[in-house]
Amino acid sequence: MTITVAEIAKWIDATVEGDDSMQITGLAKIEHAKSGQLSFIANPKYIKYGETTEASALLVNEDYPKSTRTLLRSKNPYFAFLKLAQRFYQQAPQIEPGIHETACIGENVTLGDDIAIGPYVFIGADSKIGDRTVIYPGVFIGSRVEIGNDCTIYPHVSIREECKIGHQCILHMGAVIGSDGFGYAFENGVFNKLPQMGIVVLEDNVEIGANTTIDRATMGETLIKKGAKLDNLIQIAHNVEIGQHSALAAQSGISGSTKVGDYVQVGGQAGFVGHITIGDRAKIGAQGGVTKSVPEGEFYTGYPARPFRTEMRELASLVKLPDLMRRFKQLEQKIAELEARIKELSEKSNSL
Repeated sequence: MTITVAEIAKWIDATVEGDDSMQITGLAKIEHAKSGQLSFIANPKYIKYGETTEASALLVNEDYPKSTRTLLRSKNPYFAFLKLAQRFYQQAPQIEPGIHETACIGENVTLGDDIAIGPYVFIGADSKIGDRTVIYPGVFIGSRVEIGNDCTIYPHVSIREECKIGHQCILHMGAVIGSDGFGYAFENGVFNKLPQMGIVVLEDNVEIGANTTIDRATMGETLIKKGAKLDNLIQIAHNVEIGQHSALAAQSGISGSTKVGDYVQVGGQAGFVGHITIGDRAKIGAQGGVTKSVPEGEFYTGYPARPFRTEMRELASLVKLPDLMRRFKQLEQKIAELEARIKELSEKSNSL
């Protein structure tokens, strides 16, 4: 694709400073960009590259300093760059439309229009696959599963029986939807398995990362609401609820029956106990250990997780601890010396 800076500005509602007739042939990171490419600066750390990059044009925020380069100024340059990337790089399907001859399709399966089903896909009986959905090789889909329109299911995804996937969902390689919840009753010296009778529901526009596992509910639903984004290697236990447009980073884990609100952000390797509630728009820092419910809009960090400012004050106190210990020992020594002096004076007074 070759397009002028002026046309790009119309796409992303940006204003141009410089040569708007300049031809742009692609996008690149600012450190590696070449002539003819466009890059962006959304993080102040990268301003230092603004005058040294070989990029022909830069997408920047409205406060970016004046420059001799051609600039496209945007209120949100990162999001604007995302929109450009979607226009420049439309990913072509890697499998042919239609149903591969090696796919195994069960009885009474309903297949939508314009779908693509790759080699060695298994689809169980009575399942439904929506229009324009793409299913890559080696996917397992159990019986009575429902998958909506315009979904992308990458290789080696497993979706067990009766689970429901909404429209425009993306499931990356190795994701497991509907594995058994971790439910046992200990009796007579052994763990007795509790049947996991529920399902998993992914609402529309949900994206699940590679090798992430979402357990089916003991009864009812494990629910991932619309627009939620889960990174790679995440564990979601039975009967958990993830709110709309929440985002969880890699290796986080949520124990059973915990409810995560809307627009919540969770850092990598954070862990949650079960049966708690995380309020809307709360944030949990990386490696946070969440042992109790978090109020709406709060930022919790540390282990056990507590309000960010509390955590920072405690960490600042720990830095001072060696000096405080040294001063404490000095005071102990001075007190001991004073006590000895008082005792000495007392003995002299008694002898008079």
